[in-house]
Amino acid sequence: MIGDLGGALAHIFTPLPFFYVFLGTVLGIVVGAIPGLSGAMLIALTLPLTFYMEPVNAIVLLVAMYVGSITGGLITATLLRMPGTPSNVVTTFDGHPLAMSGRPGRALGLGIAASFVGGIVSWIVLLLLAKPLSIWATRFGPFEYFTLILMAMVLIASVSQGSMVKGLIAGFLGMLVSMPGVDPSAGQPRLTWDWYVLNGGLKLLPVLIGIFAVSQIIGDIVSIGKKIDRIDANLSGMLMSFRDWRRQAFNMLRSSVIGTWVGILPGIGASIGSIMAYTVAKNMSRAPEEYGKGSEEGIVASEAANNATVGGALIPLISMGIPGSVIDAILIGALMIHSIQPGPTLFLTNADVVWAMIAACLVANVIMLIVMMGSVKVVSQVMYVPRTFLLPVILVFCIIGAFALDNTMFDVWVMLGFGVLGFAMERAGFPLGPFVIGFVLAPLMEEKLRSGLMMTAGSIEPIFTRPLPLLFLSIAVILLIAPFIRAWRQSRIARSGNAPGLNSGEGDSTR
Repeated sequence: MIGDLGGALAHIFTPLPFFYVFLGTVLGIVVGAIPGLSGAMLIALTLPLTFYMEPVNAIVLLVAMYVGSITGGLITATLLRMPGTPSNVVTTFDGHPLAMSGRPGRALGLGIAASFVGGIVSWIVLLLLAKPLSIWATRFGPFEYFTLILMAMVLIASVSQGSMVKGLIAGFLGMLVSMPGVDPSAGQPRLTWDWYVLNGGLKLLPVLIGIFAVSQIIGDIVSIGKKIDRIDANLSGMLMSFRDWRRQAFNMLRSSVIGTWVGILPGIGASIGSIMAYTVAKNMSRAPEEYGKGSEEGIVASEAANNATVGGALIPLISMGIPGSVIDAILIGALMIHSIQPGPTLFLTNADVVWAMIAACLVANVIMLIVMMGSVKVVSQVMYVPRTFLLPVILVFCIIGAFALDNTMFDVWVMLGFGVLGFAMERAGFPLGPFVIGFVLAPLMEEKLRSGLMMTAGSIEPIFTRPLPLLFLSIAVILLIAPFIRAWRQSRIARSGNAPGLNSGEGDSTR
């Protein structure tokens, strides 16, 4: 392990790979700091540019963007009360009040330090767990994989913003969209309606760019007139003292562990990790009344956890080929574009790529700390770039990226169509995460199910007789019915509380 990591780090520190890691981290920070843009959008737009790059260089560039974008959102969350990315929503609770009280440098410094600690803790877990889990996952058969993906998709829907039903509908819609093309088993076209351009199916890149980039552009155009209140990024008090480190050490470590654990769970993402760490920190705090009013503990808990989810989310991606977050689903697409099959055999078939991802995650966290501490005042000015200039440039890059895939306008129309669909889904409260992960995982899910049925002559009995498939299926069922049981119990309690005779005022009417 040490030798493999050392070789990967030696490669990362050669001029070209190091340039890509540095560039990716800086771009991630800048894009994360611009309200309305996100790491997923940046990575989706960058995918076409990686077609002719070496696979290792392409992947380390995207991983560095992933790390940088999560941290960049801290700036807008603190100074504007507008989270640059969804993972920084919780940071607005205390970061902005602390900045408004005249200490923006203190708020930014705490967030940057916590982000670095969270990233390093999750990287250590990634280093220790990725390979053992991949070895364990090689024992999976088709039904184990099928039920694991099923569990992951239900889990994604259950923790999505909004109702679980809408999350499930979005996931199934993504699966449906992945079905046009040639049937992998029968070799016959399906759902193509005799339209030859659909014989190859809907390509991943135009769908991703449309869902994440074009839909965001449409949303920004709708709210183009919204004004932004400015706070000067005064850097006084940014550096933490030894006393600060000692006082916040346990909070940082605890929140980092929570974020890493949440990141490992397929499809949950940084937002949930940040919320969980913040809630635990508040419940265990000696001054919970300060939370929401500029609590330093709250900033540390949120930022340590959301950055820790990055390393945690890479673990299931590397070891099992299951995305730990929406961005990881895009990274899986990037691996496939470069003819690299993610999954438990990745350490055997493309070990150089895996160790480069792990090394890039470490180096990007260090670069993130240095860049954020040294240039946060400059980066904060990027937030105020007029969107009237920014959005047309981004849209042009979207069109170029989709067209460059196969030099066909069909992909451009697909991109624009899914942009409208993504905008409509978000307006209707349907989360985009389950849709994208359903689109990415459905072909693998179908492949594993069909392989299993061919091995058992059409019988699904192994799902109920083998321990792992039964475990994954049971968890999926529990996750599926738990919200409905909880809602039923709450409605029952509400009815009991409103029942006649239970209110103290009832029965007192004058006769």
